[in-house]
Amino acid sequence: MRFFRYLFVFLTLCMTILPAQADEIRPGYLEWTETTSGEWQVLWKAPLNSRIVSAGAPVIPERCRQENEPRQEFTAAARLTTYTLQCGDLQGMVLGMAGLDADDANILLRVQPLDGALQTLQLTAAQPVVTLLEAAHAENVAWTYFVLGMEHILAGFDHLLFVIALALLLHAGRNGALWPIAKAVTAFTVAHSLTLAGTTLGFVSLPIWPVEVVIALSIIFLAVEVVKSRNEAPRLSQRLPWIVAFLFGLLHGFGFAGALAEIGLPEGDVPMALLTFNLGVEAGQLLIVAAASALLWLIFRRDKSSYKAIRITAAYAIGITACFWFIERLIS
Repeated sequence: MRFFRYLFVFLTLCMTILPAQADEIRPGYLEWTETTSGEWQVLWKAPLNSRIVSAGAPVIPERCRQENEPRQEFTAAARLTTYTLQCGDLQGMVLGMAGLDADDANILLRVQPLDGALQTLQLTAAQPVVTLLEAAHAENVAWTYFVLGMEHILAGFDHLLFVIALALLLHAGRNGALWPIAKAVTAFTVAHSLTLAGTTLGFVSLPIWPVEVVIALSIIFLAVEVVKSRNEAPRLSQRLPWIVAFLFGLLHGFGFAGALAEIGLPEGDVPMALLTFNLGVEAGQLLIVAAASALLWLIFRRDKSSYKAIRITAAYAIGITACFWFIERLIS
């Protein structure tokens, strides 16, 4: 049906006109650490390449007394502001960030009392402040980073187009096509997790500029493979898609790790954060793949004559967008 043809092309074009860097997530980081009884060290890290750098100051409870003037310094990627406050117990107090009005605002709030559970919360434009209550550390951290993982794959547009291009490559309009796509996406997530963990723990590292360039190339490669694919003579990328997904997943993991390193998450949260973050990424990817595959299957069932043309059109749209990103990143 023409409806499905136009819907698929429209959705693809909507995805491809969105801007992208190696990773769109640039979270801010607000940390409250109790250094001695009742004394708190507050650290606010705002990424310079994000709109939240213009947000206001951290929300300070009325009972807190400022010990000195805020100290400010700059790194290559972030603005750091520190406070020393006398507050006593923060339980039941309101913490957050004033002036957080950007729709994509995303700030991690970490509160570590001397005697009490560590709390890791997420601040957004919809919820710029929270009331600090007693919470289970493991559940708190796990849920926060799982949600961040879901948001990462939805906001990291180049990652998203890579996964959609993978679905286009493997989908042949047959029942059961979702399983090989799911395996390839899982291989992508495993590789993504390995380089993210390795970089976060300091075992491996790569400069972010060549990583961004090669990420764009990985999308171009898949778009070309979609255009050249033939069911009667499957290409290597169709026969062994998990290898392709795994190899390129390593590079995409470096991309996200570079973005995460700009802010610097607390080492104490790394094991739980990495696990639940990647579970969130996997869940988000599988949702995207399921939606794309369902739409492709419907198009195949309702309008077989246009199915191939729609796949090719979508591949060209993705490939052209990735070529633009490649040139932009190469000369920047």
